[in-house]
Amino acid sequence: MSNSYKISILGSGRVGSSIAYTLTVGGVCSEIVLVDIAKQLAEGEAMDIIQGTPFSNSVNIYSGDYKDVAGSDIVIVTLGRARKPGQTRIELAQSNVDIIKSVMPQVAEYAPNAIYVLVSNPVDILTYATLKVTNLSPNQVIGSGTLLDSSRLRSIVAEKLGISSRNVHGYVLGEHGDSSVVPWSLVSIAGMTIDAYEKAAGFGEEFIQEDNLMSMEKEMRESGAKVIQNKGATNYAIAMSVRYLCDNILRGGNTVMAVSSLMTGQYGMEDVCLSIPSIVNSSGLVKTLEPQLKEEEVEKLLNSANVLKNIISTLEF
Repeated sequence: MSNSYKISILGSGRVGSSIAYTLTVGGVCSEIVLVDIAKQLAEGEAMDIIQGTPFSNSVNIYSGDYKDVAGSDIVIVTLGRARKPGQTRIELAQSNVDIIKSVMPQVAEYAPNAIYVLVSNPVDILTYATLKVTNLSPNQVIGSGTLLDSSRLRSIVAEKLGISSRNVHGYVLGEHGDSSVVPWSLVSIAGMTIDAYEKAAGFGEEFIQEDNLMSMEKEMRESGAKVIQNKGATNYAIAMSVRYLCDNILRGGNTVMAVSSLMTGQYGMEDVCLSIPSIVNSSGLVKTLEPQLKEEEVEKLLNSANVLKNIISTLEF
C-alpha cells in the first residue's frame, strides 16, 4: 500500500498523541498534522514522535491550525474533555457537543472531502452532532463506536477459552456505553458457533451458560472504566483500533467492522448514530449490514437507540 496520505488529528492529548504515535509506527500515512488549542502541547508531541522516525517509518508530523487540515484524507476528532473516574460518557455530552459546534464547521470548510473519524466521547452523540452542524455526507462521518468494545469482547472470550483472539469473531452493537448489545448469536470461534466450538473442544456446556455470558458482557462494559480508575485514561487500545480503522479506509479494503453511523431505517432505527456491522473503504462508510438477530437482541438494540435518542432530545445542537 502506498502511504502517501495525510491525516489530521484534532486534539493532541493522551488519545490524540497515542493515535499519532500508532499511525507513525504502523506506517499508515506520510503526513500527520496535530491541531490543538494548546499549541505548545501539540508541537511537543509532534517533536517527540518525529525524533524517533529514524527507527521507524518516514512520516512528516507537525503541529498546525485548522487551516492546515486542508488536503487531509482523514480527519480524526479527539477534541473535548476526557472522561474522569466515575463519570459516564453521557455526562460529557453537552460540553463536548458545544466544542463540536464551535470547531467542526470550520474544519469541514478546509477539508470538505475528507473522511471524518469521531473518537471523542460520547462518540455516538458527537458523530450525530458533527452531521448536524456541517454539510458532510453520512458516509464521510464515522464514529469509532463499538469497534473497541468488540475488540474487548473478543479478547475476553479468547482469554476464557485459552485461544488466540484472532480466532474469535463477534460484534458489540448499539451505543458505545451502558446500553450496548452483545448479539451472542453472531459470535463465532474458528468458524464455529460457540456451542459447536464447545463440543468440538470437549468443554461440555459450561461456557455458554447464561451467567457466564452475562459476566463477560459486564467485564466488557466495565473494562474502560476500570482502566480509567487505574491509570486515569484509556489511550492505547483506542489508538490501535483507530489505526486499524484508518488503515482500512486508506487501503480501500471493504472491511466489515462495528462503527457508529447515522441510522436511516436499519432494524427500524432512524435519526440516531450507533454501531452496527458496516463496510468501510476509501469512500468512507459505504454500506451498513443487518445480520439476522434473535428477537430479544433486536429489542435490546432498539432500546439502545432509544437511550441515545432520549439524550439527543435534551441537547442543543
